[in-house]
Amino acid sequence: MADLTTTYMGLKLKNPLIAGSSNLALKLENIKAMENAGIGAIVFKSLFEEQINLESAHLQDELSIYDDRNAEMIKLFPEMEHAGPKEFLLNLKKTKDAATIPVIASINAIYKESWEEYAKLIEETGVDALEINLYNIPKKVDLTAQKFEEHQIDIVKTIRKTVKIPVAVKLTPYYSNSLNFITEMDKLNVNGFVLFNRLFEPEIDIETEKNIFPFNLSNKGDYRTSLRYTGLLYGNIKADISSGSGIYDGEDVIKMLLAGANTVQIVSTLYKNKFGQITKIIDDLNHWMDKKGYKSINDFRGKLSRKNAKDPFVYLRAQYVDMLLNSSDSFLKKSQV
Repeated sequence: MADLTTTYMGLKLKNPLIAGSSNLALKLENIKAMENAGIGAIVFKSLFEEQINLESAHLQDELSIYDDRNAEMIKLFPEMEHAGPKEFLLNLKKTKDAATIPVIASINAIYKESWEEYAKLIEETGVDALEINLYNIPKKVDLTAQKFEEHQIDIVKTIRKTVKIPVAVKLTPYYSNSLNFITEMDKLNVNGFVLFNRLFEPEIDIETEKNIFPFNLSNKGDYRTSLRYTGLLYGNIKADISSGSGIYDGEDVIKMLLAGANTVQIVSTLYKNKFGQITKIIDDLNHWMDKKGYKSINDFRGKLSRKNAKDPFVYLRAQYVDMLLNSSDSFLKKSQV
């Protein structure tokens, strides 16, 4: 049987499969089930400062709804405050203490001070690494791409100086030049990049004429943007690469490893196919490696990256455009049949 062990951010994993950040990690029974199925590591559900602030505001509204009802009753309830990140930190520590595999925390904050504070508190729980979840959409039309990216780079600089545990940056592909942005962040000595974040997508119900908030799972095949950038980045940055979004089966995982990923993050396939899919993916990876004669992941990782591919332009162009521009008459005739 092939050796599936790999390293990610200096952490030794028994295989390249990581359960990405999701609600699945909030239950200890799920953690154990994923461990038993063979998962290599787990990313705990991301801490969102925006959610904490919203919950705090909602709590204050609920507590003050009956205030000032008469002259003798200023407040019905005593002074109470939202627990902030304490519940998250408690659950994170419980998960780390219960798990036998690496546990990676994830945060998304609003203010620079919050990023720093949360990072310190998370490190104190004993987790193995931290994922900086740059889940953010520009909200100001006068905010330039340069200023937006400089702000995010400043966040990473701050956290990198704040904690000693390995740090990964999870980002979207929606930058003016993602390759340049990632390369600049790589100079900050981050340990890994997660490609890519799946942004929340709003929807509209035309019958009720209301905004709705669907649970957006990825679909098989959604990995192609991650595949492209994984192949482009392999061998050109120092940090490790963890690819995701639309990874459903062993074939998808193999493709990402061939492109140059150190690890692969899965979420949607766990929701749709349950935890047994982890074992199936591992079995498929083992079978493929045995069939190809590969003894370890490093024997083929990055084999089909831009750096090692026979066609140096394979990740830089849309292949069908090249085919159309250089097609023979016979090809065009066949395509019209």
